Amino acid sequence: MAPTKPSLPSRLALAFSSFFTILSRPDFAAAVARLEAGTEKPSPAPAPAEPKAQDNSAALQLLGLLQREARFIDFIAEDVAAYSDADIGAAARLVHEGCRRVLTEHFELAPVRPEAEGSRITLAAGFDAAAIRLTGNVVGEPPFAGSLGHRGWRVTASRLPRLTGSHDPSILAQAEVEL
Repeated sequence: MAPTKPSLPSRLALAFSSFFTILSRPDFAAAVARLEAGTEKPSPAPAPAEPKAQDNSAALQLLGLLQREARFIDFIAEDVAAYSDADIGAAARLVHEGCRRVLTEHFELAPVRPEAEGSRITLAAGFDAAAIRLTGNVVGEPPFAGSLGHRGWRVTASRLPRLTGSHDPSILAQAEVEL
C-alpha cells in the first residue's frame, strides 16, 4: 500500500519542526543535505522500542507568532486567484512587515557565507554539506568552484517565549468572539 501524502498543515508543521531539528542536530542536517543532493536514498527509520511523541511545540509556537503578528496562516490559506495584483501586493506588504517583526524580535540571523551573491567561490574537501547545498552539474570530488546563488541563513540566537504548562501549542490562533 502506497503511503499517503501529508496534508498542507502537516507539511507546514513538519517543515517548522525540521527547521529546528536541523539547527540543533548537525547529524540530522547532514542527512537532509545528502537526501536533497540525491547522494542518499531515503530509508525507513528504524522502529523505536517505544513510540515517542515528536515535540514540535517550538515549530507550532513560531507558526502561532507568525499568525498573531502577520496573519500568516490567514494569508496563505486564502485563495488569492480572485484578487488583483495590487490587492495581493498590499496584503503581502502587511504580512511581510509582521513576519519580519517576528524574525527580528525572536531570532538573530547571519548569512552562512560572507561573500556577495553571484561571487565565484571554491569549496575545499571537507566543506560543511549541512550548510552548503550544491546545485547544477555536481560531479566528481572537491574542490568545487562555482557561483554563490544564495548566501544561506543560520540562526545565531533564538528568543522564543517560554511556554506555560497550560498552553496548548496546537492552538495557533484563538477564535475571536466579539461581544
